[in-house]
Amino acid sequence: MKLVFYGGGDEEDNYQLDTLLIKNLCNKRKIKMTFIPSSSYMSHLDFREFVFQYQAHNVERFIHFPIDVHFTEVLKKEAFSADIIHLSGGNTYYFLQSLKKAKLFKDLKAFIKRGGILTGLSAGAIIMTPEINTAGFPPFDCDENEDNITNLSSLNLVDFEFFPHYKNSKRYDEHLLAYSLQTKRKIYASPDGNGVIIDNNDTTFCGRNYIFYQGKKIVVK
Repeated sequence: MKLVFYGGGDEEDNYQLDTLLIKNLCNKRKIKMTFIPSSSYMSHLDFREFVFQYQAHNVERFIHFPIDVHFTEVLKKEAFSADIIHLSGGNTYYFLQSLKKAKLFKDLKAFIKRGGILTGLSAGAIIMTPEINTAGFPPFDCDENEDNITNLSSLNLVDFEFFPHYKNSKRYDEHLLAYSLQTKRKIYASPDGNGVIIDNNDTTFCGRNYIFYQGKKIVVK
């Protein structure tokens, strides 16, 4: 299983993490990437930036695969034939609901099982964890659950939870430490430009990351 959790940020922020993804995790000459946006609205602009970002790493083919609108089986088959599938940032609740409505969980898990690499940025990274609880706090920086989604279960690919866009500050820590006492899982918190790489049984970190667990905060470099 090969996964990359992006804390957030733009092309410049994530250059090191992108390099680790392409050179160490994928290590192929001709790479095809699929971009799954959290919402189809204006996603062509995000896709354009995505292409520009990974062309700098010699990726040659790109597929734009919005899943909250009708798509053909031909497009779906092409999307899942990629070497890397990327789940974008955005509203985590809406993204989760769209993936479930499109019934793509089974396809994503099968893609990983046959050796494909799944990456996610912010909302996309949260969706790779067991539940999307971390999208709901802190109150000053959280996603809006406009559709009142109550089933927050997600892909469940790892045994930890993920908190993107983390800022090393007292007010963020207050909420993360409190939540760490409510869950049995570790919470990996990554600032923009940093992240977590899963390569089968190996877990490595890009940049400085943080783990919140049972009321404690641990710095990971």
